[in-house]
Amino acid sequence: MDRFHEMQVFLAVAEEEGFAAAARRLKTSPPSVTRAVAAMEQRIGTQLLARTTRSLHLTDAGQRYLEDCRRILAELEEAEEAAAGSYSIPGGHLTVTAPVLFGELYVAPVLGEYLDQFPLVSISALLVDRVVNMADEGVDVAVRIGHLHEPGQQAIKVGEVRRVVCASPAYLDENGRPQWPEQLREAKIVTSSSSQLVSEWTFVDAGRPLKIAIEPRLSVTANNAAINLARLGWGMTRVLSYQVAAAVAAGELELVLEAFEPAPLPIHVVFQQNGRIPAKVNTFVDFLSQRLGQDAALNPATKRRA
Repeated sequence: MDRFHEMQVFLAVAEEEGFAAAARRLKTSPPSVTRAVAAMEQRIGTQLLARTTRSLHLTDAGQRYLEDCRRILAELEEAEEAAAGSYSIPGGHLTVTAPVLFGELYVAPVLGEYLDQFPLVSISALLVDRVVNMADEGVDVAVRIGHLHEPGQQAIKVGEVRRVVCASPAYLDENGRPQWPEQLREAKIVTSSSSQLVSEWTFVDAGRPLKIAIEPRLSVTANNAAINLARLGWGMTRVLSYQVAAAVAAGELELVLEAFEPAPLPIHVVFQQNGRIPAKVNTFVDFLSQRLGQDAALNPATKRRA
C-alpha cells in the first residue's frame, strides 16, 4: 500500500473517530483500514492511535502526524489540480456552507445558476446554524453573518443585515405599537432556540447600549416557526432582517422600534487562501458575491424606512 493511501486512511480514521466509520467513508472494509493503520504505525515505529474497547483517540505523535498528513495531501491535491488545469478551467467538487435560512433563501438559487454556467463543477452545500471550521471540514467557500474572527482567510463584504423586532399588523393594532424597548417586557414574545437573540435583546438608546431581558412565552427550535407564529398574529419576535424581508414587503409583518436598532451585522463571502486559488473557487466567489451584492434585501441603502 502506498504512503499517500495510508495517509488518506489514517486521516479518515482520525476524523471519523473509528475504523468502521472510516471504512464506510472510504468505501472499503474495516479490516483493510485496520491493517493500513497498523502497517503505518509499524513502519514509523510509534503509536498514532490509542485504542480501547469503547473509544479511539490520537496520541500526541498521532496529532502531529495528522496535521502533517493534512498538509501533504492538500499539497498533493493542489499539484494534481494544477496539472489538470483546474487553476484555469473551473472543475471538480466545491463545498459551500451558509446559515440554514440564509442558504435556503439566498445561496441555493445561486448554486443552480452557477452550475448551469460551469458544467464541470459539482457542489455540496452544508447549511447549518453554526460556524463551520473550513479547514477541518473541507469547506471551500462560506457565507458568514457577523464580525469575522478567523485568521488566514479572505473575505468579501456583500451586504449587511439588521436585528429587527416585528409582529403582524393585527397584533400591533390590538396590543399597541411599542415606542420604547422596555415595553417589550409586557408583550407576548416568541423566540427561536436556534437564534443568538434569545434571552437578552440589545438596543441602542442615545448612542448607548440598552439591554432588555426577555422572557418568551413561547420558544421554538426553528426561526421559520417563530416567524410564522408572529405572522399569524400570536406575538412579537426578533430576527435578522433578511429572514422577514418578504413578509414585511407583503405587509404580513411590521417592524417596530427601528430607531433603537443596534448597528447592522456584515455579511461576507469567505474563502481560504493557501497558495494558488482554484478556478472553481475564484469563479464561485465572484458569482456569489455579485448576486448577493445586488440583492435589495441585503443592501444597506434600503435598510431603514423613512
